[in-house]
Amino acid sequence: MRARFLTAALLVAVGAVSTGCARKPQEPLVGVYLALTGDMADFGITTRQGIELAAEEINAAGGINGQRLRLLVEDDRGKPEEARTVVTKLIDQQGVVAVLGEVASKNSLAAAPICQARGIPMLSPSSTNEEVTRKGDYIFRVCFVDSFQGYVMARFASENLKARTAAVLWDNGSDYSKGLSSVFKSDFQKMGGRIVADVTYAAGDVDFSSQLTRIRAAQPDVIYVPGYYTEVALIGRKARELGITVPLLGGDGWDSENLLKRAGAALDGCYFSSHYSSDTGSPVVERFVRSFQERYSTMPNALAALGYDATWILAEAMKRAGSLEPRKIRDALAATRDYPGVTGQITINEERNAVKPAVVLQVKNGAFRYMTTIQPPDRN
Repeated sequence: MRARFLTAALLVAVGAVSTGCARKPQEPLVGVYLALTGDMADFGITTRQGIELAAEEINAAGGINGQRLRLLVEDDRGKPEEARTVVTKLIDQQGVVAVLGEVASKNSLAAAPICQARGIPMLSPSSTNEEVTRKGDYIFRVCFVDSFQGYVMARFASENLKARTAAVLWDNGSDYSKGLSSVFKSDFQKMGGRIVADVTYAAGDVDFSSQLTRIRAAQPDVIYVPGYYTEVALIGRKARELGITVPLLGGDGWDSENLLKRAGAALDGCYFSSHYSSDTGSPVVERFVRSFQERYSTMPNALAALGYDATWILAEAMKRAGSLEPRKIRDALAATRDYPGVTGQITINEERNAVKPAVVLQVKNGAFRYMTTIQPPDRN
């Protein structure tokens, strides 16, 4: 999967690769930009699997108004400057009518202004930072935003875990981590809780002894760590080495099988918010899981589910638009209401964000176990 050819564009139509012939007029050609190599490749590869599974199903059902949906995939290596380069190429050289991507907010923030300036709709499967869709009226997402995700874990800590004090350990170089920590602190305090330690780290750190020693001295009921699985696994291990036994809490950046492999049993009994669980009992989820397992021989994670939902929502918007004119696709995306997605019922609001529920998962015995679903505040 990570061979050199991934850095080149892949033209995909139900698994077939084109040799670069000119695009037919009004061909439903969609650009996809993801990190398929580099530190965040785990997220990019699983998202791509969900996108490609959806494209196969869409084409098997007749495509976009009778034409086969085609995906042009680019590897941005998880770097904002590369995201700008490949999205410019997809639009200016390849002539895509819409763009799917990215997973990481920093990369979506880099590419969104390019899509906006060229009037090409961009739909992010999983970039949760609030600023992404504020880049313009052509920028959308199918995931919830960080303000909701921070609220979810503050509420879960307060109501489900009965926590009265919390420590926060966040990545000071990540807009994602900063946004989640800010909302969690604010909402947890509004719910009657108290923040007893507020400590930072930097991406790439491998020793968290000083931060966790400070947190241990504060004796919190829970520790909120809104980072990515690479550092979270190390933090979990070090916390247990230092005798910290309280639950660690996190966000969707935890949602990777690599978290389980790297953390071992250190995070057992800890919790994080995410977009989807295979254990909810929903028929929509069960169908998706079955199809994904048949296609890839593995269980899909939340990133795969979001990629799948994003592709179907974009395809349905193209069909409703009755045209592949980007402005009409944009308008149809903005009109999305109550789409029955794998990751929940999705409505796109006036800010082009998805209004939808979140799930809370527990790390338990080498797996992620579904705990509860939490709806947006205005649905309660």
